[in-house]
Parts: sequence; structure tokens; C-alpha cells
Amino acid sequence: MSRRSKNQLSLQVLKKFRIIFGSVRQHFRDVEQTCGITGSQLWILQEVSKTPDLGVSELAERLSIHQSTCSQLVEKLVARGLIIKERSKIDQRRVGLSLSAEASGILKVAPGPAEGLLPEALQALSESALSSLDDSLVELIGELRMRDDKLADKPLADL
Repeated sequence: MSRRSKNQLSLQVLKKFRIIFGSVRQHFRDVEQTCGITGSQLWILQEVSKTPDLGVSELAERLSIHQSTCSQLVEKLVARGLIIKERSKIDQRRVGLSLSAEASGILKVAPGPAEGLLPEALQALSESALSSLDDSLVELIGELRMRDDKLADKPLADL
């Protein structure tokens, strides 16, 4: 491949990243305007609505974020009265999460998907396409002059 062709191809790929990032940012703006909460907070509400009494550890795992990050997001939702924390009657060490009536109302008007555009799109890819994309992204990340691996455990809406 000629240098000019490679340069043109890299610019085409760059434009595709712009489409992805811009679309994701616009979706999160729509969520905030419609719901008054961040995209990551909306995803938390959705997960808690699917599984009442969900614990913070399991919630963090479902969102693929660090547990301390998840705890901070949950505490903000508790402070706003959208999440209710209750100790288990069976095991006092376990704290389960549930939604307030206001949170249920937010979920009804929220623009979907609650988990965000990118996770939904990734789930729609075939296993072979997803594997190929993963390999390519590993290679791309390897070429970055500067990188922060801790960002992998933060919600996209909070970057």
C-alpha cells in the first residue's frame, strides 16, 4: 500500500471514530436533557429495575466498571432519592438496591438504550466481527504514545 493510500485509509478510519464518539456523546446529552441524570446513572437505574435488591458488587460487574466508581454513582442516586438502599433481613451485611417511584418514572421517558449506543451496537455484532474488532483495538492501543488503562473501568458517559 502506498504512503498516500495508507494516509487516506487512516483518515477514513478516523472519521468513523468521530461518528462513533459524536453519536455516543449526543445520546448522553439527550439522556441528560430528557432525564436530568447522566447516561451511567440511567444504566444503573435500568439494571436495578431488572433485578431489585441488586448489590453494588454485582451492579459494578454488569456495567463493567470498578466497584468504587459504581458506589460513588449509586450514592449520588441515593442522595437524589432515585435509589433506595436496604439491608437484607436475612444477611445484615448485604445491602440491596431498589428504585424510588421517581426513578421508575424517569425510566419510562428515558431515550434508549439505557446502557448507551455503543454497548448495544457491540452486542449486535457477530462473534467473529467482535473478536476481529477487539484484536484491532488491542493493536491500536499498543500504538498510542500515551494511555491510561484506568479509564477502562469508567463509564463512557463519565469520560
